[in-house]
Amino acid sequence: MTSALLEQSVVETPSSFRVLTGDRPTGRLHLGHYFGTLHNRIRLQRLGVEVMLIIADYQVLTDRDLAERLPEHVEDLVLDYLAAGFDPGRGTVFAHSAVPALNQLLLPFLSLVSTAELSRNPTVKDEIAHSRQAAVSGLMFTYPAHQAADILFCKANLVPVGQDQLPHLELTRTIARRFNDRYGKVFPEPAPMLSAAPLLLGTDGTKMSKSRGNAISLSATADETARLIKGAKTDVERHITYEPQRRPEVSSLVLLASLCQDRDPHEVAEEIGSGGAAALKRTVTSAVNEFLAPIRARRTELARDRRYLRQVLRVGNARANEIADSTLAEVRRAMRTVY
Repeated sequence: MTSALLEQSVVETPSSFRVLTGDRPTGRLHLGHYFGTLHNRIRLQRLGVEVMLIIADYQVLTDRDLAERLPEHVEDLVLDYLAAGFDPGRGTVFAHSAVPALNQLLLPFLSLVSTAELSRNPTVKDEIAHSRQAAVSGLMFTYPAHQAADILFCKANLVPVGQDQLPHLELTRTIARRFNDRYGKVFPEPAPMLSAAPLLLGTDGTKMSKSRGNAISLSATADETARLIKGAKTDVERHITYEPQRRPEVSSLVLLASLCQDRDPHEVAEEIGSGGAAALKRTVTSAVNEFLAPIRARRTELARDRRYLRQVLRVGNARANEIADSTLAEVRRAMRTVY
């Protein structure tokens, strides 16, 4: 099904879809996360799609020797989700480690893929190349099968992904298909919903990332935002244009302003014109701070009651466990391992 037809189907029959997506709890979410994935999750939920958000705490250990400040980061993710508009009454937020039955799917799933298929996965290759560890852990190697378990335990049939994540989802589809061929129909083959999300560069001109310190977090204050944008990399040309290939740093700032203002980036660039980098940064700062103001206000309000955040997580964990237990029971029946 093409992306256009899939989108049409989602709009017409949202209740026939279940989305599983999520994040690793390694720090607060930033504008790259918001415009890349978070706003689309909220859009889908508002359309009537059931959206499940997994906080992949076990996966933090794939490229780290230690999961530092994990409880704080998990709560911060819940806080960012809710502040951005995710409704826990209509969806589910849960922690990977809190759902034992989900992880039990990993063993039969690993029996369905070869070591060659795991090792040539592009995401694994990239993570290994940028790993902080002296040696690659077995958990890193099994990352694609883990992700398949994350998606298939709840029988998600729609997964929003970027182009670079398609190989991951294709392996999930392969695992579902092989399981069904071997044991009988249990799992759907989840469809990818390709994201048209724009690429936002960090303030240093490289990929926006929590670990690189070049991102504007959703929780940043107005002053922090102004300081980060003031130090953002531009180029020597004074006249501002939107040319992503030729002028990536300037164009990324123009794009950020246009996204926050819901305008065409060429129009934003033309308006700034000969004002130069200083005018560009003033425009971006104003646009970002105005856009984030309601999110920040909601986040500040929610942060006053950490017990509520933990309650959201407890309810989500319970819901995820119900689904996982049911799926695992079905898997055992299909595999004839009910004794």
